[in-house]
Amino acid sequence: MPRIHKTYLLFTVLLFVTEVLIALFVHDNFIRPYVGDVLVVILLYCLLKTFFTISPVKAAIAVLIFSFVVEGLQYLHVAEWLGLTNNQLAMVLMGNSFSWLDLLAYVAGILFVLLAEKWN
Repeated sequence: MPRIHKTYLLFTVLLFVTEVLIALFVHDNFIRPYVGDVLVVILLYCLLKTFFTISPVKAAIAVLIFSFVVEGLQYLHVAEWLGLTNNQLAMVLMGNSFSWLDLLAYVAGILFVLLAEKWN
């Protein structure tokens, strides 16, 4: 049975709840789009580290690549190609618009994670 890292699991749950609360109740032009993007890569990092024993750098790179791929799919309008624009869950998970600033937010989140891991 795989080892579950309880600390990362706790952070994953807390970050997920935070992301849901932001999505439901924050409708601004900074926290929702940018802080949410910083937090989502931290969430994905913690989720990965919950279930896998992987170095912080490898986990960070994997999450960053995944995030960049998702953002690239937004650039290519893949949700439209797949006919998912009316599926609210799919649009929340995949996103619906490309932004260079999102990529910077992802990098900021990963840099935060790496600094936190270094200080730990």
